[in-house]
Amino acid sequence: MTLARPRSPTALLVIATLAVGFTLWAAQGLLLPVLLAMFFALIGNPIIRVLQRVYVPRFVSALLVLLVGLSGTIYLGSKLVAPASEWIAQVPRELRDLAPKLRDLTRPVQQANEAAENIARAAGGDTTGKPVQVVKAETASPYKTLIATPRMLAAVLAVVLLTFFFMVYGQSLQRNALALLPDRQKKRVTVDILQSIEHEMSRYVLTISVINALVGLALAGALYWMGFDPDEAMLWGTMAALLNFAPYVGPLIGILVMLMMGFVNFDEPWQSLAPAAIYLGLHTLEGQIITPIVLGARMALSPLVLILALMVFGWLWGIIGLLLAVPLLVCVKIVLSKIEGMEGWARLLE
Repeated sequence: MTLARPRSPTALLVIATLAVGFTLWAAQGLLLPVLLAMFFALIGNPIIRVLQRVYVPRFVSALLVLLVGLSGTIYLGSKLVAPASEWIAQVPRELRDLAPKLRDLTRPVQQANEAAENIARAAGGDTTGKPVQVVKAETASPYKTLIATPRMLAAVLAVVLLTFFFMVYGQSLQRNALALLPDRQKKRVTVDILQSIEHEMSRYVLTISVINALVGLALAGALYWMGFDPDEAMLWGTMAALLNFAPYVGPLIGILVMLMMGFVNFDEPWQSLAPAAIYLGLHTLEGQIITPIVLGARMALSPLVLILALMVFGWLWGIIGLLLAVPLLVCVKIVLSKIEGMEGWARLLE
């Protein structure tokens, strides 16, 4: 007689997964500053190690890295505020100007739709008399903005302070946490995992950040060569660099934005398609040649798993989730590859 396998472990696994997902969503106000700070600290750690080799104290190295990063961010933001504000203010008018161009491109489709409506009307279908729906636009409340601004400033300050403390005291925190483990074997495995995460993730995050910055600079240079204003070209280059942190999804959004921007700024079809074509070419060169050569096959991730991770973390945490999805997935892969018996799950992510 064959006994049915008990289903309680599966049920417990489903419940635990739902509980973890709800916790990640509910505690995002606490988790996101910590994860962002760890992400920025991973970018700075390789630079801090180089400075320590020339006998610069870790505290001073972390302070220099943080000040340089903040200064660069503030300078770049000051350069991008004016073109971004101007573009946002001009979007409604530019979209109205864009409508005739898109109407000319979609005229065959519109003619086919009109023919189908005529056929349906001739066959007795009723295409008139539909009720008019009134859509009420919701205006932003100034009180909500007044309340949200201090919270945003507090979150930014928390990220800056946590980044500095992670860069300065991260290694001490690891050593003190490892001292709590009683078993020497567990301590050795944990040290190996933490060191692999710190070194490999730092190398990965810094390398990806440099590659994405180069892609943004190349796109900005190409747009400047096409006649764009330097600040506006830098705006689109910065957008491309940030979107490149989210594989597949980010470049797709970037191509659509480049298409809209091209049709707004140019009248000739080939000129309108040129910004999107340049961006697609740069992304293809980076994704298919440069990144695989620089990082190698160890950091390769399955496109299917990557898309699922982007969907999950984007749904949980929005744009910041898209930024952190790939580093978190790489971290999970490193941990699984270091634990005995879990190597197959690590290969599943490749």
